[in-house]
Amino acid sequence: MRIGIVCYPSVGGSGIVATELGRALSRRGHQVHFITYDVPFRLDRYERNVSFHEVEVPAYPLFKYPPYLLALTNKIVEVCRMESLDILHVHYAIPHAAAGLLARQITGGRLRLVTTLHGTDITLVGSNPSFAEIVAHSINQSDAVTAVSEYLRGRTRDVFDISRRIELIPNFINVEEYRRKQVPCLRRRFAPNGEAVVVHISNFRPVKRVDVVVETFERIRRRLPARLLMVGDGPEVPRACAVATRLGVREHTCFLGRQERVIDLLSTADLFLLPSASESFGLAALEAMACGVPVVASRVAGLPELIEDGRGGCLLDPNDVEGMAARSVELLSDRALHASAAADARRRAETLFSSERIVPMYEELYERVLAAAPGGDGGW
Repeated sequence: MRIGIVCYPSVGGSGIVATELGRALSRRGHQVHFITYDVPFRLDRYERNVSFHEVEVPAYPLFKYPPYLLALTNKIVEVCRMESLDILHVHYAIPHAAAGLLARQITGGRLRLVTTLHGTDITLVGSNPSFAEIVAHSINQSDAVTAVSEYLRGRTRDVFDISRRIELIPNFINVEEYRRKQVPCLRRRFAPNGEAVVVHISNFRPVKRVDVVVETFERIRRRLPARLLMVGDGPEVPRACAVATRLGVREHTCFLGRQERVIDLLSTADLFLLPSASESFGLAALEAMACGVPVVASRVAGLPELIEDGRGGCLLDPNDVEGMAARSVELLSDRALHASAAADARRRAETLFSSERIVPMYEELYERVLAAAPGGDGGW
């Protein structure tokens, strides 16, 4: 198949999943064309059967805001005609699904549109009254729609008037690539005296509650020597730094910024903290699990679908900082318990969320969409 993929290229779950899906599809013999304003975050090397098409937004004094929707639509049409695309798979509802619909109309309805919902496009941006109607319309007019968790599927139905069936296809990971490595030099760098290594990876948005990460870590350090690695960048970095300074753990906390590849860092980790206010799925936690790192997280939204409480991780009330710290200390203090949790985390990632299991679901969905009448229901 000739597949176009539209996503945000910046750091974030939707862009990472879209890029990894494209890479996996290319290895399975499909022609994949990424259409976005920059090279996707994880598309950092040449891949056979993968092309990148840059969306260039014209800057005219007439426009108060750059007309990205129109520029994206035009580029989709251009690539569709030039490459004879069969499927356009858009990740994130705004503005990608709307651009896909416009492109489908311009090309005479031949291009089939698949929309994947990832989270804040529904729970935050899409629920804004300024966008609600266009989001609902884009979902209902897509040839097929998927959501990355049962929570998100239900939330979408609660927020919008949806007539289109929403298929559940969870996020995934290449478990052959994401596995624990031996990195003794890196481990010694971060924990020279044998301290426990706690990691948090995110885009440092308010929903990630990075202040709670630091507060939990401070309570862990009361019980045992530990270091905290904060990986990523975003608006909450200064807040996390301030909390670490106030609590006296700044010298034990490393802010590493945005990292292209996190496997080595996760391979140094003993524990992953994710006390988010909401997570439609929790891709960073899955990456940690695949690397054999137990996860302590909030019992919210889609996280219980990813993490089995007591088997490879722990789920607690998002406001239970003391409980998160206590469970963390329990895991870090008991080698047998930690080894069992690490093995369970890896096993769950392999069994339920491997690319070998999930990518064929997308292929089968594409085939159903192509077999159905244009504007149909993908064969349902």
